[in-house]
Amino acid sequence: MTILDQINLSVYSKQAVAIVGASGSGKSTLLGLLAGLDNPTSGEVRLFETSLNNLDEDGRARLRAGKVGFVFQSFHLLPHLTALENVMLPMELAGDVKAKIKALTVLEQVGLSLRLQHTPPQLSGGEQQRVALARAFAGHPLILFADEPTGNLDQATGQRIIELLFSLQMEYGTTLVLVTHDPILAGRCERCYSLEGGVLVDSG
Repeated sequence: MTILDQINLSVYSKQAVAIVGASGSGKSTLLGLLAGLDNPTSGEVRLFETSLNNLDEDGRARLRAGKVGFVFQSFHLLPHLTALENVMLPMELAGDVKAKIKALTVLEQVGLSLRLQHTPPQLSGGEQQRVALARAFAGHPLILFADEPTGNLDQATGQRIIELLFSLQMEYGTTLVLVTHDPILAGRCERCYSLEGGVLVDSG
């Protein structure tokens, strides 16, 4: 079974790109391939001018370290860690001695300076996604991959997350690639592509 067929996509530095399509169209699969989380059965994926095809899982992880951020629909926060600890963790694992300063700065930017010591179960869905945004941007990534970042949020909360996402993207000069069902979110991007029957169509 072919999920993606003859995909040809280039994303340039500081660009914001949206990928839209029906459920099951392969959007998340494409995002996983672009980020080096999955391997294509054919073709080539290049990240930062480096072919991912020639790297093993550890090599791809090293290439992403400190350069790639992720935001997921289901937040992917560790429930036993505080908001501050969740944001600090990836930077600490990478040996960043300024992890706490960076985490505090970006958590203030997303309006959570009074919720630093709260764990995810003590936070609302919107607050959890703001922690996830803070974690993604805290390490100043070159590129951010976002998979349905407003998918689990109500419309008003989703709109606030959209504003934060693009505000941080502009401030940090981060390249953004996101998949979404949300036409408002997709419309904020410079380029929009649609996945139709496994084929990527440039929607302008």
